Amino acid sequence: MSKLDALREMTVVVADTGDIDAIRTHKPQDATTNPSLILKAATLPAYQAHIKAALAWAKTANNGEDFIINACDHLAVAIGCEILDIIPGLVSTEVDARLSFDTEAMIKKARKLIAMYANAGVSSERILIKIASTWEGIQAAKQLEAEGIHCNLTLLFNFTQAVACAEAGATLISPFVGRILDWYKAQDPSADYSGENDPGVVSVTQIYNYYKQHGYKTVVMGASFRNTGEVEALAGCDKLTISPDLLAALTADNTSLERRLEPAKASTDIERHSASEAQFRWAMNEDTMANDKLADGIRRFAADQVLLEQQLSELA
Repeated sequence: MSKLDALREMTVVVADTGDIDAIRTHKPQDATTNPSLILKAATLPAYQAHIKAALAWAKTANNGEDFIINACDHLAVAIGCEILDIIPGLVSTEVDARLSFDTEAMIKKARKLIAMYANAGVSSERILIKIASTWEGIQAAKQLEAEGIHCNLTLLFNFTQAVACAEAGATLISPFVGRILDWYKAQDPSADYSGENDPGVVSVTQIYNYYKQHGYKTVVMGASFRNTGEVEALAGCDKLTISPDLLAALTADNTSLERRLEPAKASTDIERHSASEAQFRWAMNEDTMANDKLADGIRRFAADQVLLEQQLSELA
């Protein structure tokens, strides 16, 4: 049995890619996309017909929105639909990162994406709307979840972020393991961050244990892995979204895999509590890593969204 097969027995494996061929190869339960992955996918031959269709649809949309914004939304939904044709589970589609501090704009975008999926014959039960874990994003998710629109709170680096997401009733959170490691490595390159010493692994383990001990239903999906060691250290987590190269490495490894996280063994000395807006903002202010990486992640996704818009504009 490969490590990937062993992992599937304790964790839902999610593909962190928009590449259809990679998804077919690794057969994940779910898949996640973001502006960076959509940008990469848009260069693949398999998606050129979707780009043409997106541009054609945008020209006739007549919904009061910008032509290129419409084309990008149509492309994201088209890629999501194609992914859903070959996986049994869910796909995450991300809200424009430039809206990350505008609650009402994120709600409006999420409703639009869900309506576009519905027009394509896809139930909202198979879609996770992916929103940055800003305070505004978490409030948007709270409203959307109340409407039956399921959310994936992404770019999560801090425990208080995770508390606020769970209190808001988010369906799923995506704590970024690898980007946390990147920050700490930049601060102290000589430190030992292997295995359970990895600060991203420590963060996700704490969140997982807190959720399980206090009965939160929000799913924990570790994301942004830099190596298979991080994946292995979180074996047993609810879900793990893994890039194709790491999925391939896990497939090629036939050594044993130990389960590290289990609901029945979850323990933490942190009492259940809520996070007000003031507490949330103060916690982020005090956590330099989380503050830096959240801002950096939003900027990166926004930059790739702009590049995608430029590419589509050139083809229009």
